[in-house]
Order: sequence, then C-alpha cells, then structure tokens
Amino acid sequence: MAEQDFGTGCPAPRGRTRHRGRARSGAALVTAGLAFLAVLAPTPSAAGGGEPRPLVPARFVPGPCPTTPEPVPGRCGYLEVPENRARRGGRTVRLTVAIVPAASGRPAADPVVFMTGGPGADAISDIPFLIDSGVNRDRDLIVMAQRGTLHSRPNLACPEVDRFYAEAVGLRYDAPSTGRRLVRATRACRDRLTASGVDLSAYNTTENAADFADLRRALGIGRWNVYGYSYGTDLALTYLRRHPWGVRSVAIDSVVPPQVVSLPWTWDSAREGITTIFAACAAQPRCAHRYPDLRRTLTEQVRRLEARPLTVMAAPPAGGAPVRVVLDGGALVNLLVANAVPAVDVPAALDELAHGNPERFARARAAGATPVVGEFAHGLTQSVACAEWVPGYSRADLLRAGRRAFPGWPDSVLAQAPQLPFEHDVCRVWDVPDRTAVQRVTTTSAVPALVLSGTFDAKTGARWGAYAARTLSRSTTVRIPGIGHWVVPQSPCAQRVLASFLTRPTGPDTRCVAGLAPKPFTITPPPETA
Repeated sequence: MAEQDFGTGCPAPRGRTRHRGRARSGAALVTAGLAFLAVLAPTPSAAGGGEPRPLVPARFVPGPCPTTPEPVPGRCGYLEVPENRARRGGRTVRLTVAIVPAASGRPAADPVVFMTGGPGADAISDIPFLIDSGVNRDRDLIVMAQRGTLHSRPNLACPEVDRFYAEAVGLRYDAPSTGRRLVRATRACRDRLTASGVDLSAYNTTENAADFADLRRALGIGRWNVYGYSYGTDLALTYLRRHPWGVRSVAIDSVVPPQVVSLPWTWDSAREGITTIFAACAAQPRCAHRYPDLRRTLTEQVRRLEARPLTVMAAPPAGGAPVRVVLDGGALVNLLVANAVPAVDVPAALDELAHGNPERFARARAAGATPVVGEFAHGLTQSVACAEWVPGYSRADLLRAGRRAFPGWPDSVLAQAPQLPFEHDVCRVWDVPDRTAVQRVTTTSAVPALVLSGTFDAKTGARWGAYAARTLSRSTTVRIPGIGHWVVPQSPCAQRVLASFLTRPTGPDTRCVAGLAPKPFTITPPPETA
C-alpha cells in the first residue's frame, strides 16, 4: 500500500525512494475563516496594488541547521508563525528554514524558494537533490519545512500509520479488513495529536501558502522565484493566487492543479501514465515484438491477482531478511502508479508475472516493510486531503472514474483511489472542515511560469501541466518523454531548461527537449528459451 505522494517525489510504499540526479462542517465556521483569510491575503484582483501586512507578524530566528544524513550546506533558523491565523493569540508553529548559497561567485539577487510535495514530505531532505540538479547554480536556494512536517514544531508524524503500512505489505491491499486497520491507526494518531493541542484544521494549503508569504517578508526579500513539485505545485499555484507580491517567476513540476485535484482525478492520472508507458513500448520495435498488448496483459494480471492473490517471501530492496508480501490486483496497480518498478522494467516485470515469476513486483512491495518511522507527516497529508481533495465526490464518483479509466478491472480495485486507499473512511475519523470553496480555485496569472511534466508520470498525469498553463498567460509548457514523477532531478535536459528559465523567465531555452525519447525498455528472453 502506498501513499499519494503528489509531491514526495519518486514513490515508495508509504515512504519515499527518490531518484537522484547522480543516482539515487461547519459551513459557517469555514465561511468565517475564509473571510478572515481574505483580509490577510487578497487575490490579485482585490489587492489594489499594495501588499497587505499580516495582522500577526511572523519572525525569523537564526539558529543551527538540523542534523541530517547529508549536512545542510548553508545557514539555518526557523520561522515562527501563528498556527491558525483566524485565531488571534493562539499557538504558534516553528518551521525550519535553510538558506543554501549559490554555487556561482556572483549570484543573482533574487533567490529560489522551494516547495516540496506530499503533502507531508520533509523538504530539508530534498536539499541534496536540488543541489545535484543545479537549482542553486546562480541563486541562493531557500528551503522551508512546511507546517506539520519533520523539521517543524509541531510535527504531525503518525508512527501509528507507519507501523500499519509496514504490516500492510502482508495484507490484501484493498480488503475491508485492511481498511479497518488503517482507520484504527489513523484514529490513534488523530487522538494523540489533538490531545497535545494541535489544531488539525489549521494544517491546510491556505495557511501553508501564508507561511511562505511571511517567510519572504521576514527575510526582507524583495523578489524571489518559486519552484514546487507535485503537491508543491498545488501549494505554489495557491501561493501565486493569494500572495502574488514579490514573485518574479514560478516553476511547477509534476502538476497538481488545485481546482481539479480529487480522488476521481487520481484515476485519470494513473491511466495516462501507465498507458503512455505501454505506448512507448509499442513504439520500440524490440519491445513491441517481445511484449505485445501490454494493456491486455495488465488487465489479465489485475483480474487474476484480485481473484487469487499471491503470497510470497521477498527481500526488501534495501536489504534485510525476506518478508511475507501479498500481491493482489490493488497492490499491483499501486506499485505501477508509484513507479516502484522502474518504467524501463515494467513490460518485462508484467511478462514475468504473467509467466509465474512475481519477483520484481514482490521486491517492490517488500520495500514498504521497512519505513523510516516518523519521517513522513501523515497528519499533514490527511488534513489537506480530507479538507481539500475528498469533499464533493462520493464513493460512486470514484468508482465511475476508475471504470472509465480501466474498463474490465474488478470494482474492488477501482473503488480505491490510487495511493489513497480507504480515504473516505479515513477522513470520517480525521474530521476536518471542508475547505474546497477556498481551495478549488483556478490560478490566473501573468507571472512568467515554467510548467514541467514527465510523460510516464502516473501520479500527476502530464496533461494536467498543460491544463494548468491555460490560465498562466506567460507560461512555457515542457513535457519530458520517458520521465515519471518529479522531473528535474531525473532529467539533465529539464535541469537545463529550469536554469535557463530562471535566467530568462519569458524565454527559456527548451531546445534540448526536441531530441529526447524514452530509454530502451528491458528485454528478457522469452520463457521457452530462458
């Protein structure tokens, strides 16, 4: 079982295995809150040209950098902001900030601020990927831990949910009993967090965006450039809509348009990413000959495994003793959506599975048995998802979307959103107010924008980049063939495009894209000659 990581980069079961460049209801309550927030951060049309000052100022306090596997190469501190800006005199939260100097000896004056994905991912741990990708080549790089995440206080980690996911590799992915266990773990986390005084309703994209606006003011920065990926694009577009002041440019990578993201939407992205991989195989003669009709093969395997799940022992990719894993149709689909098996190996892995060898998928499933407990902030995930993505669409809507995307698949598979299983049940116990009225809003802007998508992305389908760009009047849209979720760290071409965009936002150099094609797929000997 894997989380929806609209932003946590490359996927792993309820954790994060990334690909580095070098390797690696209260309706009245909601309405009142929205009215107050509108005073804090009016949209561009209501701004009247001047940037408003927050009623409760934030402050930046210099301090030591957090201890991380790779030391932070810069200076750090924390931003102190209100937990809930609609409640004056309430608690505050502290968000770790790292400022990484530019590699250039003569950096540009406008830095880059990074917005990570998830929601719930640890932005500080993304710094090595950003440096490897050259994001700080000519500008200082500013990375802030989003509210509720690992290097913030409070931290909305849910060890209860981490432990559930470690056990879930040996359970049927979409069985009702599995869902009940997930709900129990989620309730335990919620009860613990609320008992400690956490206001779960304050951990949302509106407050998150206001944190970044406060950060720019607290650091005394006149203009900066915004780079976000996955959920970070949802956040970046919300930030641009609500806080347009001082934004020189915006780059969004693996796009989640805030006006459309929902549980049914996940099936559209899954279909696009998976079928694009299959189409790329069909376009390579050797792959097309060796693995014909991959869509039919996948449908057959989803149906077979859902009817008769496989239980096997598999060693986690990171090492350790083999663990018991269950492969059913839902698990197979979510491993594909999560890119847990590299795209170049997917045709071979499906063919092997069809011929009785589930090793590639079993090992990928086993990776979920060894999560880093407490690293991922599941509490932020649920506060955002349950307030902004789930409301307004029923279980029947989700099932219909699944049937449209993958006709012929079992309803037990299609009833669960990819990466967000049992979310209606989880949100019932998480119990935060519906915020769709303020969040499902299109961002319209003339700020220069770069929109990056990977054609193999099954989490945030590539077509949604172009969709978001329609209301960004000075945008450049780039699709990188053969790349999955979080494009820049995986594509040297995308890195060059981003660098040129930061230099000249209205005219980036995209020439390298024209010569790109997906890598050759892995070709294994046919079973009879192996």
